[in-house]
Parts: sequence; C-alpha cells; structure tokens
Amino acid sequence: MKEKVILAYSGGLDTTAIIPWLKENFDYDVICCCIDCGQGEELDGLEERAKLSGASKLYIEDIVDDFCDNYIVPCVQAHAVYENKYLLGTSMARPAIAKRLVEIARKEGASAICHGATGKGNDQIRFELGIKALAPDLKIIAPWRMTDVWTMQSREDEIEYCKQHGIDLPFDASHSYSRDRNLWHISHEGLELEDPANEPNYDDLLVLGVTPEKAPDEGEYVTMTFEKGVPKSINGEEMKVSDIIRKLNELGGKHGVGICDIVENRVVGMKSRGVYETPGGTILYEAHQQLEELVLDRATYEVKEEMGNKLSQIVYEGKWFTPLREAVQAFIESTQEYVTGEVKFKLYKGNIIKAGTTSPYSLYSESLASFTTGELYDHHDASGFINLFGLPLKVRAMKMQEVEGK
Repeated sequence: MKEKVILAYSGGLDTTAIIPWLKENFDYDVICCCIDCGQGEELDGLEERAKLSGASKLYIEDIVDDFCDNYIVPCVQAHAVYENKYLLGTSMARPAIAKRLVEIARKEGASAICHGATGKGNDQIRFELGIKALAPDLKIIAPWRMTDVWTMQSREDEIEYCKQHGIDLPFDASHSYSRDRNLWHISHEGLELEDPANEPNYDDLLVLGVTPEKAPDEGEYVTMTFEKGVPKSINGEEMKVSDIIRKLNELGGKHGVGICDIVENRVVGMKSRGVYETPGGTILYEAHQQLEELVLDRATYEVKEEMGNKLSQIVYEGKWFTPLREAVQAFIESTQEYVTGEVKFKLYKGNIIKAGTTSPYSLYSESLASFTTGELYDHHDASGFINLFGLPLKVRAMKMQEVEGK
C-alpha cells in the first residue's frame, strides 16, 4: 500500500504541477487539501482539476469562521501590526491552514505534508513551524527547496511538465501579479512592484476596492458595537465576525480604505515590496482602537502596545503554536474585559474619521477634562507633583551649573 501525502492545494499552476511530480518522484498517493479561508471564486473547478492532475482525493475545508474567531480577533484585540503597516493577512491564515492540514493527515493516516511555498518567502516558515509544533512525526516536503529533484524554474517549465503528463490546464505563461487572498485581505507582489521606484498600477492591481481618488464624493457614516473587544454589530445589525468583515470589506473597498504599499523585512532576511488591500481589517482595527482609547488606563495601554508589537512579530514569524503566543494572548484578553461600547465613524476617500464613541466603562470624565474646577482635582496639587516629577531634571541641571562654573 502506497504512503499518503497531504498536499496543501490552491488549484494554481505550482500546486497542480506538484501532484504528478510527487507521484513520479516519491510514488505517493496524493491527497489534495484546499483550505478555504475566504478565497471566493478561486475555489471554482478545483475538484476536476485535482483529479485530472492525478490526485486520489480532494478535501475542500471551510475554516472561515475558525480563522476569523480564533486568529483574526486576537490580532485585532492586540492591535498587532507588523512594522507599523502590515495587518498580517497572510501571516494569520497560515497557522490555521497548517492546523487543518495536520488534522486531515491524521484522518487519512498520511506520513507527509507537502506545500508549494518558495524557498525565499515567509510562508515556508509559517507552514512548517505549525506542522512541527502540532505533528513533529510528519515528514514535510517542500519541492521548491529540492532543486536536485524539482528542476522546473518557470511557469513555462511547469506548463510543459503538466502537458507531458497528460494534464492540459487553462494556464498560460504570461506573468501576472503574485497574489494571496483570504477573507481578511489580498496581497499583490511582482511585475512593476518588484522595483520600489515604480508607482503601483492601481487600475490593474486593485481587486477589493478603488483608490481614494475614485471613491464617492459623499462620505458614509458607520456605527459598530463591541463586547469585550469582539465586534458584534454594524449599523444596528448583529452579525458573526466573518460577516462583519465581509460587510466592512464592502464598505471600505467602496471608499478607498485600506490600500497599503509596503517594503517589509521578511523573516529570511531580504526586503520585499507588496501592495496589500485590507479594507475591512483597516476599519476594524481603527474602530477597536477608537473604543480602547476610552476604557484602558494609561499604564495598561502602554504595555498593551508593546505586547501588540510582540504579537505581530510572533505571528509574522510563524510562531503561533508556541507558549509565548499563548502568554501574550492571555495578557491581551485580560485587557479586553471592559472594551465594550459603540463607535461611530465616517468613511471618506480613504479616511476613517471619528464621529463619536461611547462605553459604559469609559474612563473619560468630562468634569475632570474640562477647564472648570471639579471636586476630584485641586489645581494646587499640581505644584507638588511637578516638583517631584521634575526633580531629576533639576538636580542634573544644578550639577551641570556647578561643574561648568568651575
């Protein structure tokens, strides 16, 4: 009986060519597994393509709600943003995918998992760290790193290889953007983006929305509610998190929100340039932070900001299934106990403009913040506070005067 391999299958040219390659070089029984994180129409026709290419079975696993509830929400609560710009769209999805690949491997009694990530990118790290953490006994096959066996170097090579194995598929050799899509975002790399000196060709590039210039001339007000840091409704309609993201994607795309051109530092050491569309995610991050400003005290807010940056690095580097991620997330969740309330904002030509925030747990006191004197604050107390707060500065200045006067 042949050994089984689970192939992380997208239906694209790379993973389609890998099916006959695995059979030819390893004599595996190839079981394809496509993990649906919200790719949309990209999943159309996959079963026929996988079987035509020689797979014995295809799983299409819908993990959209798991992805939203257990991976996206913790990152939103943490305000985890890699290098101050990237909202972790691909990074968050990879551990969720790896987990389901391992589950299918166990179900099928497979001895290996294969992925089509390149040897230059971050995804190979994310997939493999997830698999190692959850199933250290499973073999991992990464064709693009096996240059002695994987000899294809271009799309033309892969198309020819497929034809030689009786697989005539609707792919052509013309290059297009390299994209990764899920419910949270879509990333674009390649073509003119490979040179940071080039402006992105947004007319050809954008999928989820329009540029701010092409957005409506009228702004649109949106109201959201949160309970313990979890989004619950849009404009008075309660929805599950995945539907909230879908609705925010629609609204954000319409108004040119969430387009980000980044040169980022990959884990493997090189810089890469990409354009990310995250319309709904950008709104959700901003709305959540708008509420947190009201309810978190200063000291907690400062440490939470540090923990959010730490979580972004953990997720970006593929270290989701680690004690450190669990510990950081536990801290973040403890800060969300009172992040409950309503936020209102206006979407207008790429901007998210505050229009009012309320919370039963708001720490904002109008009487304290106003210029009128309230009972809780005695202006005279500020004199002693400033004397003590500024004491180190004063002592140093006195010492410098003494030294310089000699």
